[in-house]
Amino acid sequence: MDAISYQRAADIGTALQAASQPGTMFIGGGTNLLDLMKGGVMRPMKLVDITHIAALDGISTLPDSGLRIGALVRNSDAANHTWVRERYPLLSQALLAGASAQLRNMATVGGNLMQRTRCSYFYDPGFPQCNKRTPGSGCAALDGHNRMHAILGASRQCIATNPSDMNVALAALDAVVRVTGPNGERAIPFAEFHRLPGERPDLDTTLQPGELITSVDLPPPLFAGHSKYLKVRDRASYAFALVSVAAALQMDGNTIRQARIALGGVAHKPWRANAAEQALAGKPLDPATLQAAAALAVQGAQPQRDNAFKVTLAQRAIVRAVQQAGGVA
Repeated sequence: MDAISYQRAADIGTALQAASQPGTMFIGGGTNLLDLMKGGVMRPMKLVDITHIAALDGISTLPDSGLRIGALVRNSDAANHTWVRERYPLLSQALLAGASAQLRNMATVGGNLMQRTRCSYFYDPGFPQCNKRTPGSGCAALDGHNRMHAILGASRQCIATNPSDMNVALAALDAVVRVTGPNGERAIPFAEFHRLPGERPDLDTTLQPGELITSVDLPPPLFAGHSKYLKVRDRASYAFALVSVAAALQMDGNTIRQARIALGGVAHKPWRANAAEQALAGKPLDPATLQAAAALAVQGAQPQRDNAFKVTLAQRAIVRAVQQAGGVA
């Protein structure tokens, strides 16, 4: 690791002032950033420790009956909080599906939002071709081992996927990310927070330089009674998703009034299946309806040599997750 400077911020103002210096990054739990630094993938000149900013650590209710989760809330604390378990079980399930218990005890909600891809070519500087690590160098995954890579929304510049389970649930729940920075505070709808790779895969999010995530806001709980996070992976513990599905329903008997579906493991960002949601609205919860909607979710998929199985797997996972959310499987 290179020599770096370190500063512990006592409040948001101090953190923002410190972040105005070039080469500065915020650090919370450090479960992703420190690994990348040790591997030489990320080389910040200065770290600003935000873990002692009390204003970022807490869960509170909002006036509209929604929930605000501070950026420093640990993943394990968020997953096991009574309000999250009861009002947003989809988020609790997704958090508990991620990483290991030890990592969940350290990782923060804000850090999880910023988690970098787990593409092996990105993680290994021994492979010089990685547009996410070194813009303009190429994408080794295109002709390399790409079983874990994207089938939707990718570009010739990058086919990596977002690794977070939490992000998939937040996408389905229409969360809002609140940030503050040199130009003040702003609220970013979750669908606009993460980017598709396009020509700039090195930019994962729409955060501006010097901005700090302060919280994640959840809208009023509409899907507490019918939701399911389904993660399909190579082994039952500590593995990233081949495909994951966050499914949330409002039911009227056997009829789906509203549906929210997001996919993980298939794109550079959590992939919201809007066409599938629309196809399910007002329809019965039967296999033919679900299969037709699932097919819409993967329209336009462009699999790579090693991951064409994800197209079928994603459809089957959607059907299964929606059935389980609806209580019929």
